[in-house]
Amino acid sequence: MANVSKAELRDGGLLSRWEAVANKYDTLNDQLTDPAVLAQSSLLVSLNKERAELEPIAHMFAKHRQVLEEIAQAQGMAADQQLDAEMRRLVGEELEDLDSRREVLENQVVELLCPEDEGNNKNSFLEIRAGTGGSEAALFAGDLLRMYVKYAEAKGLRSELIESSETGIGGIKDAVLLVEGKGAFGFFKYESGVHRVQRVPTTEANGRIHTSTATVAVMPEVEEVDVQIEQKDLRIDTYCSSGAGGQSVNTTYSAVRITHIPTGVVVTCQDERSQLKNRTKAMRTLRTRISDAERAKQEASIAEQRRSQVGTGERSEKIRTYNFPQNRVTDHRIGLTLHKLDRVLGGDLDDLVTALKAQ
Repeated sequence: MANVSKAELRDGGLLSRWEAVANKYDTLNDQLTDPAVLAQSSLLVSLNKERAELEPIAHMFAKHRQVLEEIAQAQGMAADQQLDAEMRRLVGEELEDLDSRREVLENQVVELLCPEDEGNNKNSFLEIRAGTGGSEAALFAGDLLRMYVKYAEAKGLRSELIESSETGIGGIKDAVLLVEGKGAFGFFKYESGVHRVQRVPTTEANGRIHTSTATVAVMPEVEEVDVQIEQKDLRIDTYCSSGAGGQSVNTTYSAVRITHIPTGVVVTCQDERSQLKNRTKAMRTLRTRISDAERAKQEASIAEQRRSQVGTGERSEKIRTYNFPQNRVTDHRIGLTLHKLDRVLGGDLDDLVTALKAQ
């Protein structure tokens, strides 16, 4: 498929391009039943791959065409002057539902028709830290961590807790979550920033609403070719893994601490019983943190005038509020408010992510 921007699609080219892709899909289906094509294994593989890429778009086109037909039928019924008030109300509700389905399909296909940023498919590191608010902030950070794990599961992604510092009451001071799979960074990249929560803490006897914060930083995993780390620049220490209260959980030196001497970046990993596995995990985290530090240094050198125009991107900028008394979540970047906070914290982030992508 040739590259096209979302703006171009929304300015009027959507239906014609969508139909062209659906027609191409039908043509490929015909070709794949041709004996001459079936006799050429390399061509067969190529055509099957192209067909697989177009299949979801073609199926959505068929659904969209069906919805348009149903809209036309409902509009015809609405124009009937003999309809009573109750039937007219029902037809009106059906039209609203059909129009909503049409809009959802068109928004979804815009994402499929636009060329995808390859960086979106990188694995992603999420660093979650408790902010202002003491133990309540730590509890909220734990809520965010669980929310992201559930969202990753819903998207068919694999998540793994790389580092975690727990408070002992269900909260966390800080944690690093690795999310792996196709589209991992694309799904999470809009979560960076300060998340604010407004709720009554369980320890609050008078029922007063407290405001606490947690910060989230999202970074794509950096491949080895992106960051060159010399072995001579590393100091690697091994020690026994330990659990809560300092109790040893492993009598072998399986835990690993790696220090990158030029930058002072330190990472630790003790999740696995194997020192080799812990070292591999720690190196992945180290490469990502060094790359992020280098990007931060570059941004710091940009002229103040340009920085004021594009924004600083600092984590201290509040991006979202989670209000428990009103079951409300508001994303301040796009002015979107949803009254389904319970579902959002349960991993239902699709409405927020879709709206942020569209913006």
